[in-house]
Formats: sequence, C-alpha cells, structure tokens
Amino acid sequence: MSLQRIVRVSLEHPTSAVCVAGVETLVDIYGSVPEGTEMFEVYGTPGVDIYICRSVDRGRERADTRRWHFDAGSEIIVVMNSPSNDLNDSHVQISYHSSRESLPLAYAVLYLTCVDISLDCDLNCEGRQDRSFVDKRQWVWGPGGYGAILLVNCDKDNLNCDERDNCDQHVHCLQDLEDMSVMVLRTQGPAALFDDHRLVLHTSSYDAQRARVFHACGPEDSCEAYRHVLGQDKLSYEVPRFHGDEEHFFVEGLSFPDAGFTGLISFHVTLLDDSNEDFSESPIFTDTVVFRVAPWIMTPSTLPPLEVYVCRVRNNTCFVDAVAELVRKAGCKLTICPQTENRNDRWIQDEMELGYIQAPHKTFPVVFDSPRNGELQDFPYKRILGPDFGYVTREPRDSSVSGLDSFGNLEVSPPVVANGKEYPLGRILFGGNLPGSSGRRVTRVVRDFLNAQKVQSPVELFVDWLAVGHVDEFLSFVPAPDGKGFRMLLASPSTCLRLFQEKRKWGHGRALLFQGVRGAQPVNTVSINQVLSNESLIGYNKFVQSCIDWNREVLKRELGLTEQDIIDIPQLFKTERRKAVAFFPDLVNMLVLGQHLGIPKPFGPVINGRCCLEEKVRSLLEPLGLHCTFIDDFSSYHMLHGEVHCGTNVRRQPFAFKWWNMVP
Repeated sequence: MSLQRIVRVSLEHPTSAVCVAGVETLVDIYGSVPEGTEMFEVYGTPGVDIYICRSVDRGRERADTRRWHFDAGSEIIVVMNSPSNDLNDSHVQISYHSSRESLPLAYAVLYLTCVDISLDCDLNCEGRQDRSFVDKRQWVWGPGGYGAILLVNCDKDNLNCDERDNCDQHVHCLQDLEDMSVMVLRTQGPAALFDDHRLVLHTSSYDAQRARVFHACGPEDSCEAYRHVLGQDKLSYEVPRFHGDEEHFFVEGLSFPDAGFTGLISFHVTLLDDSNEDFSESPIFTDTVVFRVAPWIMTPSTLPPLEVYVCRVRNNTCFVDAVAELVRKAGCKLTICPQTENRNDRWIQDEMELGYIQAPHKTFPVVFDSPRNGELQDFPYKRILGPDFGYVTREPRDSSVSGLDSFGNLEVSPPVVANGKEYPLGRILFGGNLPGSSGRRVTRVVRDFLNAQKVQSPVELFVDWLAVGHVDEFLSFVPAPDGKGFRMLLASPSTCLRLFQEKRKWGHGRALLFQGVRGAQPVNTVSINQVLSNESLIGYNKFVQSCIDWNREVLKRELGLTEQDIIDIPQLFKTERRKAVAFFPDLVNMLVLGQHLGIPKPFGPVINGRCCLEEKVRSLLEPLGLHCTFIDDFSSYHMLHGEVHCGTNVRRQPFAFKWWNMVP
C-alpha cells in the first residue's frame, strides 16, 4: 500500500524530497505563497511527470508551459518512473505570478531523489493475460485469479532433528528451503540515500504467529546464512543491504487455516525518512504482499493409489498377505506397520488421513493424525513424518473425543457439481448426529479445521445410529468409465432382503450364511429362511434403511447425484446396545486401488457353489471394469466391528486440478 506522500515547498530555501518510482507525490504549494499571487507555472526536469488537478470533478491534466489559475483546490502531482543516479538529480520549479507584474513574484524549487522499491514474490498469475494490473495486496481465487501461496513447512527434511521443520527458528538443511516461498526485496537508487533512510520489513503480531521469515545474509549454499528475522516475537526487521539491489527472504508457514484464521498473511516493507534530527522518523512508502496458506487437501478413493498401509498383528497374517497380493496387482507400494509399533492396534484407517498440500513450486503429502490416540498414536509422527512428508493434528483441549473422531468417519467425494456450484476437489464427508439432536459429533477442533480449508466444503451426515459411527460403514466411491466418472456405493438392507427373498423363491431358503468361517471363536450358521423369518432383524433393518435413506437424500442434494450415480450394495445390520453393526462383513467397507477392489468376504449363502452375495456384488461392479477380490477379514476385523477399509490406508496421487483455480 502506498502512503499519500505530501511535500511542502518553501519560498525561503530549496526543498528536497524522496519519491518512489511509479508512486504519486502531492506537492503542497500553499504553505508560503507570495501576496498577490493569481497564477502559477510549474516545470520539471526530464523524467519528472507533472499533473495539475484543479478539482475532483474535472480530473487531472498534464502540466505544460501555460500558466494555471491559483485556486484553493488545485493540486500538483509529481510522478517519477526511473530511479535517480544521484541525490537530488531532478527537480520541480514553481513560479508564482500576478497579472500586475511582468516578472514572477517568487520561485520555489523542489529537488527530487527517486528510488525504486518493490517487495516481490511469485503471484501465481499464469492464467492472467495482463499481469501488470495484479494487486499484490489482494488474493483472488479462480482461473483468472492471482496471489502468493505459502506452504506450512510441516515435514522433517533433516532426519537428525526431533521436530518438524517449522518448529524452530533455524534452517537445518538446504532442502528445507524448497518448502518455503521466496520473497525478494528490490531497491534501486543512490546508495547515499540510505545513509539517513531505512528499509524496514514488518508484519502484524497476529500474522507473526502464523509465518516465519528467514533472510539470506551470506552464501546461499550454507544453512548458517539464513537468519530468522520475522515471525513469532519478531515483528520488524531493519534490512541491511548485503547484496546491493536485491535481498532474498524465505517464508515458511507455521499454521494451517483454522477457526479465526482465514489463511491470509501480509508482509510489508516501509521506507522511513530519518534525515531530520529534530523530528521522529516518517514513512515515505510501504509495499505489501499477501500470501495465502495452502489448504490441506484430501484425496478420494477414485484417485490412483501410490502406497497402501496395513498393520501386522497377531491374528491377521492371511489378511495382510491378501492385501499384499491386491497391492501387487494394483502396482503400488505396500508399507506394513509391525506389531512392535502398532501394539495390536490394527485400525490404521482410524488413526490417520493422508492428504497433501500444494504450491506452484512444491507439492508434498501431509498426514492428518486423528485425535483417537490408540496404540497406533505414535505411528504417523514417528514413521510417516519425514522428508517431503508433512504432519498435522488437532487435539481438543478438554479431551472430549468419541468414536466419531476416528478417521474411518472422514471421507471425501470425487469432484462434483451441486446446486450450480462446482467442487473440483470433491466434498469432505464426516458423520454426526441429526440436526437438533444431542448425539455424538466429531469434536469441534477437527470440524473447524476441515471447514477452514475452504476447498472441499464439508457435508455432515447422520451416523449416530451406528455403534462405531463411521461414514465408511455405509458408503464408498469407486471409479467408473462413464457418467460422472464414479459411482457411490451405499449399503442397502432392502436390496439384501430382496435378494434373499428371490433366492428363497427359487428354492434356496436353506442355503446358509457363515459356512467356512475360520477363527478362534465358533460362528453359528444361519439360513436364508431363518433370516427372513426373524421379525426383529427385519424390523431393525427397516430402521437402518431409513437412516441410510436420510443420508442418501443429503448426498444426492449436496453432491448433485442422481439415482443413476448410486449403486445399492446388499447388506444387513444387527443391533448391539441399541446401535447398528454389520450382520455379515460390510461389503461397502472396501479397499479401492484403481480398478482393483479389496472387498470383505461376506460368507453369504452358497448356491450352486457360489456365494450369492459375492455374485450380486460382481454383477453390479464388474460391468464398470472393476475387479472384485473378496478378502477374508471375518475373525481378524469383522468380529471386532471393522472391515478391510478400516484396516488399511492409502496415499494417493494429488488432483491434477490446482486448488487455487477454484472459487470456494
């Protein structure tokens, strides 16, 4: 922001002033005017543009050799566009005239020194045809927008350090600089000017808590050259001229957008005049740049997988082997968390969510550590945090954490258009209670964090009817070659009951569920006839269907879906302590790796040598080009109220779409 610089001229002695290239200086000619003055002339040396503004309504005119009527409202505006070579090497001369005198009544001379000062950064304005009208003080969303972007430096590039890179005031390795945004202070003008003028870089106390600035004060190939100059307790910094015309600064983000923080951070450089010993310093000019902190972005199951995580515990060897085979088919990496680290906590989906942050110069994954804090609580920080892999978490102060705060209750849709608005990065989905009810909800600090990211506007669904209470218990997304590019899968008791009724009609009522289940605990088989004659079970599944239907309508409205975008997957539930759990392994709780699906093996009724539930799911999904692999998770996960998706986690490719090109 440029200050309105007012310079008063004197008849008694020449006046000198500093002006900034391209910035207007208002010359006050009324301070000492000769008696009888009726007109004035104004002249400038080459390189000085002079304008006369006689009134607001009439606008400004370029000054020429004519005389101007001396009106109380007239203003002289001076602009220089090139920096001076020497002090006072340009000037403006004003002569005062009367109609009764042939010679000027008096002269006033204003000597000018022009300096060019600019605080610059990558404004990310590739999409704009005219970059000259970009206002660094603004941050504009959309394909024609612009504005600097700042990454939260939440990874750990130096493995010898205990903390994340932004947790101290040092640059520990040069790779750390790649995660920062560059800010350049450029100055041109006579070096002697800075004998009695200072350049000060500064920010607000609010912004200083959310970003840190390092100054390259020496050879840029040495970590010791980068001095912490702004951020936290440092609000201003007098800039020494180490490198002449250019000084390089490196900016790192300390905080993600959150409640009370929009993500915008401003830095300013101000030129201060300290030339008058009788007065305090006065500001001549301020330049400002605004950064937006890059949001944390989730990736939907329809994006290509890069790495799959799974825990090895005492009774899941076959499960881990099956996941490893699926990962091999999908062509991605497998990371197994050993029992010594997970301490028999197998729910790796609940412990963390894998997303990413992105700026024009850098993209890297960031793990969001859930507040559930089970035995896996150290895994995200100790095993995943590292070079170019960041970490963030949110913990409630009052420890008010419920099962809904596990990240099986945190999903994101593929890109959608709903109610005329585009969501090119999809929408976050998490579960809570019904509006106005007093049931369980995701803790406020997590909800605030997700809402503040802005680019994946969250939708809260109804999950309090579920014992575990996670959205992945009744929905998932799979890629599709047509339509919107995906299908949403919803668990459907009514579809399952219709399937069983159809099988009974064809004489298969005695076919048994749960045949072939292996495990330490025996599982009683049950026939189709027994299921369909269990009025309590049927009645409870009608209630479950009503809960899922409520969510179905919310999802159709908030994601812009039609019935053609939804596939109903047969599923039954039963009640435990007045909440719902899966009656047989929950088929929608699947691992999606491109075209390869790892689906919980349901152990449904076997008819003509085939599980009718598996056959139904294949008939629904394989026409989409998907490959269904049914994984036995009955004893190791299902009996503990979880399934394949609960026991795995996936890092995926970032969106091709750049978040700054959207309009939230």
